[in-house]
Amino acid sequence: MKSIESEAYSIHFNEHCYEELDSYLEHSNFSKIFILVDSNTHNYCLPKFLSNISYFSEFEIIEMEAGELNKTIDTCTQVWHTLTELEADRKSLLINLGGGVVTDLGGFVASAFKRGISFINVPTSLLAMVDASVGGKTGVDLGSLKNQVGVINFSEMVLIDTSFLKTLSIDEMRSGMAEMLKHGLIKDANYWNRLDGLSHLKLSGLGALIHESIIIKNEVVTRDPNELGERKQLNFGHTIGHAIESYCLENKTKKTLLHGEAIAAGMVIEAYLSTKYCGLTNKELLKIKKVFTKMYGCVEFDTKDKKLIIELLKYDKKNSHGEVKYSLIESIGKCKVDMIVDNDVIFEAFDYYASKQ
Repeated sequence: MKSIESEAYSIHFNEHCYEELDSYLEHSNFSKIFILVDSNTHNYCLPKFLSNISYFSEFEIIEMEAGELNKTIDTCTQVWHTLTELEADRKSLLINLGGGVVTDLGGFVASAFKRGISFINVPTSLLAMVDASVGGKTGVDLGSLKNQVGVINFSEMVLIDTSFLKTLSIDEMRSGMAEMLKHGLIKDANYWNRLDGLSHLKLSGLGALIHESIIIKNEVVTRDPNELGERKQLNFGHTIGHAIESYCLENKTKKTLLHGEAIAAGMVIEAYLSTKYCGLTNKELLKIKKVFTKMYGCVEFDTKDKKLIIELLKYDKKNSHGEVKYSLIESIGKCKVDMIVDNDVIFEAFDYYASKQ
């Protein structure tokens, strides 16, 4: 697959990504090179990654615990202490090898350590490949609230080896597919239709779709890196979806949802809002709902759940001047940002999500 270029960095694929990394390391003269992994990628991805690097250098491995619960300032502090103990300086490099938690947290760690060291993202999950590792967003959660602390700072490069996807469960693959479907909904109806037609999530044939998904996101980010306008479109499904994800994370009576599972629910609910505020047709709404409920099922929420989820919306990062701002779709492939929605209609949208129609 052809490399994807942005003004800030390049995204390289498969065998070519290791060639680019070798060349970069050879010509950069870093004082020390660190690789941040979690307990899963240490076992399943690190050996393969190291075996593909020809450039000879010593790598210090830093391991964090896996999972969203560990995407915290406390984990950052532990990594900063480890970097300090291992005598990292401003000419050090941090390579983040892992899913979205590792690339988000590792990018933030690098951006803040000694006021900024270089970092490279090597995403190992589908979600991280098409979303988290691309676009420069770094950060951690604040309690159960998603991505409340962070900065936009671009990596030196992103290296995507799709063979790492063989280590994922089907649920993790589905989680990443939600973001790919979102890219179609906000930007490209033809892309949405091709994803909708997939009957399975096998790697054969998926590589080209991953490449196209990254192109869609990269083009948006290139035009609006600091999320002042168009980049807000990438938040479709995420206003409600992040609130659902946070609520299920902190509520022990609820199953903890993967990011894509929560966002899938958020996209159905926000698609309903789109019919009320943006002119999305009922026909397209029904198609969207069928695709997501077939792939992700339906999460059950009672009245109390809904009220508490809506209460969490006030913490969404897109909010300003006390108002919750939504990104909604006018049609499949066309998105509108900064929409204001009444809470009563959000309750309606939850009811629609739970209905059998």
